[in-house]
Amino acid sequence: QVQLVESGGGLVQAGGSLRLSCAASGRTFSNYAIAWFRQTPGKERELVAAISRSGGNTYHAGSVKGRFTASRDNAKNTVYLQMDSLKPEDTAVYYCAADPLWPPPVVAGPYDYWGRGTQVTVSS
Repeated sequence: QVQLVESGGGLVQAGGSLRLSCAASGRTFSNYAIAWFRQTPGKERELVAAISRSGGNTYHAGSVKGRFTASRDNAKNTVYLQMDSLKPEDTAVYYCAADPLWPPPVVAGPYDYWGRGTQVTVSS
């Protein structure tokens, strides 16, 4: 089992920044790639970014490339998502999820481990 807890969400104006954290406990954290998904009401979860087990490889969706950056600190069992130049369309609940594969699945279904999510609201 891997337990994941997201934090760092909140309300920010367009153009602002937030840093999300995903803290893990349980099984060896460095055995898992971590993905960030986001979801808005009525829509499926969308893969935003992912980072490999060592942190040496990352993926960022086209909609966030150049604005969001995934990183991890395996000594702290934590993955981060730095979000800059935020836009109102980034408003969503953000979730982190763990998977042992790289690249990780691009859809939400195969993931076994999820956090409960953190709300990000970007006002215009």
